[in-house]
Amino acid sequence: MKTTQTNGAPSVEQLSEMIKVQSGAIVSRTLLKAVNGSTTLFAFDAGQELSEHTTPNEALLIVIEGETLVSIRSVEHHLRMGDVITLPANQPHAVKAEKQFKMLLVMMEPEEDAS
Repeated sequence: MKTTQTNGAPSVEQLSEMIKVQSGAIVSRTLLKAVNGSTTLFAFDAGQELSEHTTPNEALLIVIEGETLVSIRSVEHHLRMGDVITLPANQPHAVKAEKQFKMLLVMMEPEEDAS
């Protein structure tokens, strides 16, 4: 397992202070990376977007600051600070910053179907 901590010591930080919005950009910082998933912090300037795409992983998107518009299978969801949405694996989705915003994205491989 890899983390952003290089000395292995635990640390306490304010999540929203761990990344800064940059003008005209989307910034990301991987906080944790493991064999079966990752946790990444993102900062979007207003108007920036991730175009529609799919991923084989399940994801949990947590808005930690600002507002965003998330579409899943072309259905739009307006999210604000504190909102959480599940992004199903292999389903087309997109993210657009209506205003500056920050999010935490937790991605995990889906469980194997036992049937």
